[in-house]
Amino acid sequence: ADLCAAPGGKTATLAAAGADVTAVDIAPARMERLAANLARLGLAARAVTADLLAWQPEQPFDAILLDAPCTATGTIRRHPDAAWLKRPEDIAKLATLQSRMIDRAVSWLKPGGTLVYCTCSLEPEEGEQQVAAARQRHGFEPLPVEPAEIGGLSETITAEGYVRTLPCHLADGNPRLAGLDGFFIARLRRR
Repeated sequence: ADLCAAPGGKTATLAAAGADVTAVDIAPARMERLAANLARLGLAARAVTADLLAWQPEQPFDAILLDAPCTATGTIRRHPDAAWLKRPEDIAKLATLQSRMIDRAVSWLKPGGTLVYCTCSLEPEEGEQQVAAARQRHGFEPLPVEPAEIGGLSETITAEGYVRTLPCHLADGNPRLAGLDGFFIARLRRR
């Protein structure tokens, strides 16, 4: 399942790799874009327009990708105003929503299933701290990302095996990292 899926870039990537994808998003207009993008690419996925905090799938999933709503502070390179538009209470509100979404997603994940949680936020409350709390609540075990899985970009892998890209990677002169937004990605297995 791809949760918070629209406009469908990750759904398309998963479908192109052969995955049977259920794409869920709350926004009807964005889901129309998802459907159009899949049609343009000649790909298929089940598209569900629903609030994932209320929706219930018919059966559990082997894997779930949750690209959670976030402060988007990782886009500061492209959107410099992001640093001035987000307040501490915005971070707290979104972190609470993310926590609820993770809890909901876990209820749909088969034992032994994989959850990939990601945000385009630089805030630890939306990344590392969010995952640490989810691991405590649900007993997840980390599935560390290996450099070969991400084009050898070992400098983006944290000690825990998560991926953390930063806008400052642009400044280090490495053309493979030039132009990155800040992202956090954790891959976890349900016990």
